[in-house]
Amino acid sequence: MDRGRLESFSDGVFAVAITLLALNLTVEGPGHGTLLHQLGHHWPSFVAYVISFFTIGIIWVNHHVLIANIAVVNRTLLFLNLLLLLVIVAIPFVTATMAAYLTAHGEDAHIAAALYAGTFELMGLAFTGLLEWALHEDERMHQSVPEVARNAARARFYLGQLPYLIAIGVAFASAPASVIITALVAIYYVFERTPARAPAGRGAGV
Repeated sequence: MDRGRLESFSDGVFAVAITLLALNLTVEGPGHGTLLHQLGHHWPSFVAYVISFFTIGIIWVNHHVLIANIAVVNRTLLFLNLLLLLVIVAIPFVTATMAAYLTAHGEDAHIAAALYAGTFELMGLAFTGLLEWALHEDERMHQSVPEVARNAARARFYLGQLPYLIAIGVAFASAPASVIITALVAIYYVFERTPARAPAGRGAGV
């Protein structure tokens, strides 16, 4: 399989997943109070939508940057990519579940928040598989990344996974706090870039 088919298939899955998020943005309609009241009542759905939309969008950007620099596509890469997509398509489900139970009291709210953070942790681990595969051998990338830069990128990327684990634990004490932590991770990855190439003048392929 060439890289173009891998990218096209992945982009399609990302697009479907990010579109499905909007299906949860509904209100009861006329006869169930004023529209303003209904919108206020459904604020968890809007919060969940924004967090999940940007998280999927950020992982899509990083996925695009990484795949664009891959020179070799083999079965291992394809299955690692499928694992990532497996988690991506589950995000609309956990988003809707979290939104439905966020303001509930008791165990359900805690489990919903933990499931939400846990799914993002799985997404991060799946992307880590792609990243490690690409960094394992220089021949797998069009422009290799120096060893020092690889280790630094690994450290920064792995650091971003820790808050998800914290959010899972915090979920059983406070569901809203867990969701806030999950949102902050998305902000972190806006600025954390996937290593796509060697810095100018410092590595092979420059």
